[in-house]
Amino acid sequence: MAKPKQYVVEHLDKELENWSKLEYLCIATETAPSSATATPTFHLTSLPQELYDSLPSELTAHQNLHATTDEVIKLTGLKAEEVVLLDPRAEEDMNPEDGEKFGWFVFGGILGDDPPRDRTAELRKYGFTGRRLGPVQMTTDTAVRVTRLVVEEKIPLDKIPFIDFPELRVSKNESTEMPFRYVKGDDGMPIMPEGMVDLIKEDSNKGFSDMM
Repeated sequence: MAKPKQYVVEHLDKELENWSKLEYLCIATETAPSSATATPTFHLTSLPQELYDSLPSELTAHQNLHATTDEVIKLTGLKAEEVVLLDPRAEEDMNPEDGEKFGWFVFGGILGDDPPRDRTAELRKYGFTGRRLGPVQMTTDTAVRVTRLVVEEKIPLDKIPFIDFPELRVSKNESTEMPFRYVKGDDGMPIMPEGMVDLIKEDSNKGFSDMM
């Protein structure tokens, strides 16, 4: 039986914002192995000690989640030649064949920034093989979802249905454009973590109130 793929998010912020928590919960759910074995498949690395000590119970309840203050390079079983770094500046896109060659996929706090910052530079020092997921910025949970579709379900990147910069209605008279690419769901809507739309609406209403 093939080993489950390992997905690593190197946490590059001092805190855990609400949107990040929702994305991490989504990743933990979607990367959970089909068997009941508590096998780590989602790793949160480089957590500040204070954040590590106070991770929300919703996250720690996921048995496939491995949280650590260590850097990604210190993960048990990780070999640099088996790792792909998702890098917007990589020369080659992720492809289904990568699923045969690589078992670890590393994401930094780079996907989901608007405007995007080159925070991947903090991870290139490890010498991992770089791959990108096309030219359009994605949220972290979307990047993991797309990677899984390509390397586990063998769907070529150009065959995945996407929605770019969707417009979300936040009130009767207002809408907001999300500056990212999402996977299109069966209902034709962008796939987002549970609770994310409500959080976006809440933040938009706060922003509007601040202007009053």
